[in-house]
Amino acid sequence: MIIRLPLMLIGLSLLVACATTPTGRSQLVLMPETEINQMGLQAFTTIKKETRIDRNATTNKYVQCVARAITREVGGSWEVVVFSDADANAFALPGGKIGVYTGMLKVAENQDQLATVLGHEVAHVLAKHSNERVSQKFAVEQGLGLINAIANPQSGTGQTLMGLLGVGAQYGILMPYSRIQESEADILGLDIMARAGFDPRQSTRLWVNMGRAGGGQPPEFLSTHPSHSTRISDLNAHIPAALQLQSRARQQGKRPDCK
Repeated sequence: MIIRLPLMLIGLSLLVACATTPTGRSQLVLMPETEINQMGLQAFTTIKKETRIDRNATTNKYVQCVARAITREVGGSWEVVVFSDADANAFALPGGKIGVYTGMLKVAENQDQLATVLGHEVAHVLAKHSNERVSQKFAVEQGLGLINAIANPQSGTGQTLMGLLGVGAQYGILMPYSRIQESEADILGLDIMARAGFDPRQSTRLWVNMGRAGGGQPPEFLSTHPSHSTRISDLNAHIPAALQLQSRARQQGKRPDCK
């Protein structure tokens, strides 16, 4: 795959492309959406080739049910695949791709907790966090290799790009979203799952479970992620507003029943 960005390459030093996230935060976005979506598609294709897909009908029906309820709130066409892997992981990629690892289903104990995860991951896509990270990397390095690296995900640069898209762990590199991006996805994701009719109060329980599954965490100032305690505190502060969204969703007949 060859990604053509001649005008961007010529004018990079002169161009400052600013966008605004759904929360109103300004961000640097240099990549055309068509190109970042193509990167997401290529990354997803690679993951499906290299990670075993879970074919269990009951598991897939459950995950698809929760995912459909979430994606109906954001629109677009989304492909959802369940991967047979013990890691407690899930991701969403530009271009409408969602992956859920079976290990996540042991941490997300019910439909509301799984909806919290998927709402969070979809929120990363809606807020163009992958584009933002790729753009920042591109602006710093101005390297053509970064643009074409997705064609060779096993290369060092390819692994970096997979990490920037949010799926680097499988390739020996993990590039977490920043604290700002994670916090943004938490709140946006909470609103999405509440608008779908799920219980936002389960969001904090999910992160308690994640904390237990992950064992000890480094101090917050050493991590790009919010600590679980900070994350839970921020979610708790937003839950009253999310409950109002859920109440309206229930009045509209949105009552997810995924089993």
